[in-house]
Amino acid sequence: MTSLFPPWSNATARAGLALASAGLVGAPLSAMVWVRSPYATGARDPRTQPVHFDHRHHASDDGIDCLYCHDGATRSRYAGVPATSVCVGCHAQVWSESPLLEPVWRSARSGQPLRWARVHALPDHVFFDHAAHTRRGVGCVTCHGRVDQMPAVYAVASLSMDWCLDCHRAPDAKLRPLDRVTDMRWTPAPHAAPPLRVNPPVHCSGCHR
Repeated sequence: MTSLFPPWSNATARAGLALASAGLVGAPLSAMVWVRSPYATGARDPRTQPVHFDHRHHASDDGIDCLYCHDGATRSRYAGVPATSVCVGCHAQVWSESPLLEPVWRSARSGQPLRWARVHALPDHVFFDHAAHTRRGVGCVTCHGRVDQMPAVYAVASLSMDWCLDCHRAPDAKLRPLDRVTDMRWTPAPHAAPPLRVNPPVHCSGCHR
């Protein structure tokens, strides 16, 4: 009897089914890998700001505390960015003639705030409260990295859900005394107990409200 299909057709059909199955599995896996990659999260990518603000000089050399500029971090959901008046308060006395500060003076004269480029951004469906973390001993460096060593700030963490949950499930290693929350150089003593006992939520409504 003459076959309706050539001998190679079975192998071709099996190869096609294998490719289709690989695509069904590979497409969502590839998407999951992509959204966690630095290309999607922007991690390690310094942002261009309206003023060349070097955190190494301000936070490290001059020892300016994080809360001087980001004063909402311990009392609000938002850490905040400094108003122009905060910049002028210092630079009316220091480097007042520097051309690098022209955007600051232009903002002061016009009353229009500087438009800083956001570095750490969470989706709208995520609830995050800075004060809830800093008041329980989570240091700035835990999420933002060694900002005092960055000429231009970039994100060091993915801020993905699994990254957050890893900390919520085992928070003790991330905690420090409350008076060391903004200290970039602080390290815990060996085998020291966590300063505070916390029980952060790991259920969905903890961050999705």
